[in-house]
Amino acid sequence: MSASLLTAAAILVPILGALCLLLLRRNPNVREGVSLVSAAILFALVLSLVPAVAGGERPGFVALEFLPGISIAFLAEPLGVTFALIVSFLWFVTVMYSIGYMRAHNEHHQTRFYAFFAVAIAATIGAAFAGNLMTLYIFYEALTLATYPLVTHGGGAKDREGGRTYLTILLATSLTFLLLAMAWTYTLAGTLAFAEGGIFRDGERLVPGMTPRLLALLFALFLFGTGKAALMPFHRWLPAAMVAPTPVSALLHAVAVVKLGVFAILKVTVYTFGLDALTVFEATTAMQYVAAATLLLAAVYAIREDDLKRRLAYSTISQLAYIVLAATLANQLSLVAGGLHIAAHAFAKITLFFCAGMILVSLHKTTVTELRGVGRQMPITFAAWVVASLCVIGLPLTGGFWSKWYLAHGALAAGEPLMMVVVLLGSLLAMGYLLPPAIKAFYSPAPDSAAAAAFAAEAPWPSLLALTVTAAMTVLMFFAVQPVFRLLTGFAGS
Repeated sequence: MSASLLTAAAILVPILGALCLLLLRRNPNVREGVSLVSAAILFALVLSLVPAVAGGERPGFVALEFLPGISIAFLAEPLGVTFALIVSFLWFVTVMYSIGYMRAHNEHHQTRFYAFFAVAIAATIGAAFAGNLMTLYIFYEALTLATYPLVTHGGGAKDREGGRTYLTILLATSLTFLLLAMAWTYTLAGTLAFAEGGIFRDGERLVPGMTPRLLALLFALFLFGTGKAALMPFHRWLPAAMVAPTPVSALLHAVAVVKLGVFAILKVTVYTFGLDALTVFEATTAMQYVAAATLLLAAVYAIREDDLKRRLAYSTISQLAYIVLAATLANQLSLVAGGLHIAAHAFAKITLFFCAGMILVSLHKTTVTELRGVGRQMPITFAAWVVASLCVIGLPLTGGFWSKWYLAHGALAAGEPLMMVVVLLGSLLAMGYLLPPAIKAFYSPAPDSAAAAAFAAEAPWPSLLALTVTAAMTVLMFFAVQPVFRLLTGFAGS
C-alpha cells in the first residue's frame, strides 16, 4: 500500500469503527473488542508511515478543491505523524481503561460513548494529517462537535452547563479569531496551504500588504483563535468540562482536544508563518508574555484547587502554555521541545486522570483533602501518580525532562533568559500541585488506620493495566527519546 493510501486509510479506520460500534451495540464484549481492534489497526497504519516520512517523503492527496489555494488536502509530515502515533496508541489504552471504568461505575449509554470517542479520534487524525489551513479548520471544528456529547454524557444539569461553556468558548474563538485569521491569510498570500518556510515571505521581504505589526497581530489571532490551546483568558471551558466521565477527561486533556490545539499552533507557526519571518520581524514577543502568564497563573490556580480533577485541569492549562511558549520562541530547539512536550504530557496527564478516575470508582473520593492514608489501599495507582507527576514536573528519568531541557535551551537560543526562568518556575509550581496528593496518600495517617489497611481497593484490572502502561511510557520516553527527537527535527528544520 502506498504512503498516500495509508494516510487515507488512517482517517477512515476510526469512522468505520464508529459505524461498527453502532451496529454491535447489543453485545458489549464485541463492541469493546471492535474499539480495541480499530485502535490497533490505526496505530499500525500510522506506524507504517514513519519510515517514509522520516526519510524525507511527504505523502498526501487532495480530496476536494473549492477554489485555487483552498481545498481539503492531506499531508503526512513529521509533527503530524508523531501526533497521530500518540493519538492512536492512547486510543487503545483509553479504551482498555474505559472497559474497567465504565462497567465499574455503571455508566449509561456506553455504546454512544465509544462511538463518539471513535468519531473524535477520526477528527483528530484528519487534523493531524491536514495539508492546509482549511482542512485543519474543518477537522478542528468536527472535533469540538464530536466531543460535546461526551462532555455532557452524564445528562444532568451540571453536565449540560459544562457542555454549554465548552461549546460556547471553543466555537466563539474559532468562528471569530481563527476564521478571521484564515480569511486575512488568504487575502494576503492567496493560499491556505502549508509550505516549508511559511507563506508570508517573498524573498527577504514580507508579502505585499503585510507589515511586521500586522504579522504580529495575525499571529495573535491564530493563537487566541485556537481556543483548544486554552490560553488565558479563553481557558474556562477546560475546568468546566471536568463534569465529564474520567475517560472523556483523559480524551480532552491528553489524547485529542487540547493536544490538537497546541499541535495546530506549532504547525501554523512553522508552515504558515515560518520561523524566519517570525524571528526577523519579532512578531512573537507579545504572545510570549501571554503564554508565560498563562503558564504561571494556571499553576497557581492548580495549587489552590482541592477538587482533584479541577486541579488537573488547571495543570493542563499551565502545561499547554509550555508548548505555546515553544512556538513563540520560534527556533529549532524550542519547536522540538514543543513536540516532545506534546508526547510527554500526553502520557503523564492521561496517567493522572486514570488515577483520579480509579480513586473515584474505588474509594468515592474526589478531593485532595480526602486522600489521607489511602495510598495503602491503592499502592499501584498512587505509584503511577508519582511517576506521572515527576514527568509533568520535568525531572530526569521521565520524558518531561527532555522537553523542558530543550525548551530552556530554546529560550536561551532566542535571547530570552526570562522565559527560561518561567520554564523553571513553572516546574517548581508543578511540584506544589502534583506531589501533595501523593504525600497525603502515602505519608498522612488515615482517619481509621486499621480500616484503611484492612483491604485493597485497586482498580479493575483493565484500568490498572492501562494506567501502568501509560506511566511506564513516561519513563520509556526518557531512554528512547532519540527516534522522536530525530523525527521532530525534520519538522522544526522546515
